[in-house]
Amino acid sequence: MSISHAPPDPDVVAQSAAPDAVPADSDAPSRAQSPADSVGRPELVRLVPSSTRRTRVPRWLRRTSGPVLLLILWQLLSSTGVLTADVLASPGTIARVAGDLVSDGSLPNAMGVSLQRVAIGLLFGVVVGTGLALVSGLFRVGEDLVDASVQMLRTVPFVGLIPLFIIWFGIGEAPKIAIITLGVSFPLYLNVYAGIRGVDAQLIEAGESLGLSRWGLVRHVVLPGALPGAMTGLRYSLGISWLALVFAEQINADAGIGFLMVQARDFLRTDVIVVCLIVYAFLGLLADFVVRTLERLLLQWRPTFTGR
Repeated sequence: MSISHAPPDPDVVAQSAAPDAVPADSDAPSRAQSPADSVGRPELVRLVPSSTRRTRVPRWLRRTSGPVLLLILWQLLSSTGVLTADVLASPGTIARVAGDLVSDGSLPNAMGVSLQRVAIGLLFGVVVGTGLALVSGLFRVGEDLVDASVQMLRTVPFVGLIPLFIIWFGIGEAPKIAIITLGVSFPLYLNVYAGIRGVDAQLIEAGESLGLSRWGLVRHVVLPGALPGAMTGLRYSLGISWLALVFAEQINADAGIGFLMVQARDFLRTDVIVVCLIVYAFLGLLADFVVRTLERLLLQWRPTFTGR
């Protein structure tokens, strides 16, 4: 048996290496342009989350459009005589009266007195409500002693206690502060208590496994976890404080926004009454803005849904 060392035939090698090869001048599509590639592929479109899309109308404009439309409707009804001055003064009249009250100093003085009452009542209410919530939320014995009494008292309308407060504290500033304090305490207590009891038990176990003491758990785990509820309770308490102020300043008041409203009621001045109500609304809105700003600063660690 002999072995041939002759070189292989080039035609045979080409046919065996590329059996599917076709002549270059043929009409068949090449490998670069196969029949599957000849079909048009769909273009990829980059998806942008709807939360990041920019709206054409600025948000501040959308937020102010509702009040502006309401103001325009109010002015139209007043101009056409549908709303008479005895029922409700026009926006132009109210703006003129507000300017007069500011120029003679009666409105700034009344705002100062009312703000002082709200600040003192809110301070006492925060101390009382938060203190009771800490005692009831952190200790089971405190819950047994405090929670039932607070739940019972909060169902009593604080406005109904005005006669008792007058008997107990007289007709000075004490009953006014007491009404605001009572109105502020209960919503703050409920939210702080719920925030404490709503802390995840796994976080407590993780803190204990890291060797934190009881005070360390309260400081680093429980209180930060209850802070969102406390901020919600504070916002709600601020709204209640202005509501309580309206009732408190009806108790033989000689100064404050409520005093201006009582005088306006006696003289049938609907324009002054509306001015006082607008001042109440703006002061409450300003207080809510302060709390929301404080909430954004203290709760930067908590990502939340902001709407879409």
